[in-house]
Amino acid sequence: MNSAPATIENIKSEQIEWKQLWSLAALYGSIVIGWIAYHRYQPKLLNQFNFTEFTLALITVQGIVLVLTPPIAGRIGDRFRFKQGQGHRLPIISSGISFAAMIFMAVAFTLLGNPGEVFRWILPVLIVLWLISMSIFTSPALSTLELFTPVDKLPRAMAILTIVGNLIYSLEPVIVDLIDYLGAPITFMLGGVVVFVSGYALRKNSLSLFNNKEQRPRTEFKFDTQRSNYLYILIMGIALGLSTTVLFNYFPDLLQANLGDITKLEGKWLIVLVLFVTALLSLPVSNYVSRLGTYKSFWWSFLVNSIALILLFFTSSAVLTLPVLLIYTVSFTVLSISSLPLAIEKANYYEKVFCVGIFFSGVELPDAMVEVIQAMG
Repeated sequence: MNSAPATIENIKSEQIEWKQLWSLAALYGSIVIGWIAYHRYQPKLLNQFNFTEFTLALITVQGIVLVLTPPIAGRIGDRFRFKQGQGHRLPIISSGISFAAMIFMAVAFTLLGNPGEVFRWILPVLIVLWLISMSIFTSPALSTLELFTPVDKLPRAMAILTIVGNLIYSLEPVIVDLIDYLGAPITFMLGGVVVFVSGYALRKNSLSLFNNKEQRPRTEFKFDTQRSNYLYILIMGIALGLSTTVLFNYFPDLLQANLGDITKLEGKWLIVLVLFVTALLSLPVSNYVSRLGTYKSFWWSFLVNSIALILLFFTSSAVLTLPVLLIYTVSFTVLSISSLPLAIEKANYYEKVFCVGIFFSGVELPDAMVEVIQAMG
């Protein structure tokens, strides 16, 4: 048998560590807000500093970074888990968060300083560094979900993250208006502060688990003969990423066209409603996923979701669109809640963070491809 340092991951607790989970949810929320700010200001800054001719190149680099960085960060995170008895991945998370906050601040103070020609060449570098820094800590941070949650309760914990993420995305129009009101410098400054504070809270609360002698594991090793199925995990990420990409990139125009006869809502507000409903359904659905199991929940939701997507693209009838959209919304909720817990279950104990990185690499792949195609057009 192989031996490894005793870690909090060996704990057979039957309860969710709610303080740590809410800290993770807060960090996840700050990540979502950071992405909203990034997508809002990236084209504006490129246009402001006459870098529009490099848009395609930057989007291509963005896609490469977002697809390749999570597994790399995951591999580093796994090394930290077993390095010198530390037993956790917090150093890589802290480094990424500090780096991201620093980039936020660098952009903010550069903009406040009324930048001149020099900033033209600093801007794309800062954007790429920001992408790398956000990717470095996102996968290791979200992989800590398994530290705070028993396996049978992973769907419920994932439901909390889904609620937080989807509620924030549903508020995107309001957040965008607030971002425009505050302006780029203050937005980036606040972004740096929010990411740093939420990351610090996660680190502090997580360290308290490791420092609590009563919660330390009794076993000194965990023997795991399961081989990580990288392709399987990647496909799960692609499945979730494909559904998410279609939702954000194609549903606004599609739903506005199909439902124009019965509602005057713009497409973006229809997406807001879909995301709000998924947030409402998340907790009830997590109970269903726990009873059925993550494996069956994932594959059935993926099948139903795929059929719903095909039907939505091949119909223009409002009468048919509404029930199919409801089916899509429910199946998308199940898919969101079951996919990451299943990826964690399918990963070998010694490769947990790496496999979560592979999962998020799959999630990012469809959106990266769509953005490159759109930029080329």
